[in-house]
Amino acid sequence: MNKKTSKPLSLHKRVFESIILAGVIIFGIGIYYVVVKAGIPYQDPPLELQIEYIVYEKIATELAAIGIQILILGGLLRGVVWLAEKRSRRHAKKD
Repeated sequence: MNKKTSKPLSLHKRVFESIILAGVIIFGIGIYYVVVKAGIPYQDPPLELQIEYIVYEKIATELAAIGIQILILGGLLRGVVWLAEKRSRRHAKKD
C-alpha cells in the first residue's frame, strides 16, 4: 500500500468515525430529552407544565433528527473512504 495515499485515508477515516460518534451522542441526548426531561405529561397539567413539556419535546425531536442526519452523513462518508481504501489496495496488488 502506498504510504502517500494511506495516510490521508486513515485521517479521513478517523474524522468520519468521529462524525458518526457525534451523531450517536446527539441522538442519545435527544432520546434523553424525550424520556427523562419531557417524560409522560400529566393528565391535566397547569399551563406552565404544558409549555415546559412542549419545549422539551421540540428540543428532543430536533436533537434526535439532527443526530440521525449526522450519523447517516458520517456513515456515508465512511463508506466512501472504505471504498477508496478497497480500490487503492486493489491497485496496489496489481502494481
